[in-house]
Amino acid sequence: MYTPPMFKSDRAASLAFAEARGFGLACAWDGKRPVASPLPFYLTSANDGTPRAAFHVARQNPLVKLADGTASWLLAVTGADAYVSPDWYVSPDQVPTWLYRAVHLTGPVRTMSDDELAAQIETLSAKFEERLLPKKPWLLSKMTAGRLAAMKKAIVGLEMTVEEVEGSFKLNQHKSEADYAAVAQVLAQGDADAREIASLMRAARPLAFAAETEDNQMTLERNA
Repeated sequence: MYTPPMFKSDRAASLAFAEARGFGLACAWDGKRPVASPLPFYLTSANDGTPRAAFHVARQNPLVKLADGTASWLLAVTGADAYVSPDWYVSPDQVPTWLYRAVHLTGPVRTMSDDELAAQIETLSAKFEERLLPKKPWLLSKMTAGRLAAMKKAIVGLEMTVEEVEGSFKLNQHKSEADYAAVAQVLAQGDADAREIASLMRAARPLAFAAETEDNQMTLERNA
């Protein structure tokens, strides 16, 4: 992934983002064309600390035949994104751009054993059920034995050994504080993705919003 230095995310932050997102596009090459599937996943690590991404696909998915444990795959993970108009900057002569966070995980993929697949299904569902608390988590034990067995036969568990981690968090880091703050303020009034990007921008460069904070404080004091 091409990433200008000012947008490059470090390895730890990139892995944390990928794990928190938990959904990406798995891509492989079949010798003639790319093959890809969007899917949920979770990260673990080997004894030596090497990251591993665990997921599964339908048994009929063409990706299954490409999981030979040797060929390198790509797992592309993206989050919120937002368009930025040049009109939103304080400075003149700006151009349109797009802000986003993205992480690419690359490495060989192998198929799991039946026992590994059973554990993977449990772990994957627990990961996302936890986000629904205080809802009581759904468990595999709620399925009948026959239905569960049929479901397992219809899917194949896969595991990527992550050999390369690339992260690009493009949040206008190269802009002046005035331009940075101006864009974030407009995005904060947009849709859910735009608001998330604005929140990330504020967290990354809080000093860019110091003047805004001071103005708000002065307004509160005048109205007190």
